[in-house]
Amino acid sequence: MALMNRFYAAEAEYVAAGGSSSGAEFAAVAACLDPDVVLYQAPGLPFTGTGAWHGHQGIQAFLDLFAETWQSMDLIEARPLIDKDTVVMLIQARFRARATGRTIETRIVQANVVTDGRITEFRPYYWDPAAIADVCSRPR
Repeated sequence: MALMNRFYAAEAEYVAAGGSSSGAEFAAVAACLDPDVVLYQAPGLPFTGTGAWHGHQGIQAFLDLFAETWQSMDLIEARPLIDKDTVVMLIQARFRARATGRTIETRIVQANVVTDGRITEFRPYYWDPAAIADVCSRPR
């Protein structure tokens, strides 16, 4: 669980700093990741990209897109369910969209695989992808 906490803190700091285009350091994020890590992202989200992001370079590219989308992200609650090498996180988070300034509070279930102290796979599932897309694209 300490690894996941370190990862989420580093991810939030990287995103809030604006990603690599703003000079944010990726090293703290990379330290949590296996070199062959893969992130599988569901379609329909503003930050889906190709749907699969590979290796440190892929995760950094994803987080750069994520940082373009979100101004901030706050974990309100993160509860782990752990079974061998799988850590499923039950997350309640609040995001603020850069484009609109609007916020959304949502739930995410993220299945993570951890091997030898590093994250090797992410599979996040967002409760309401349409609401996330809406908050990023339409000012109110």
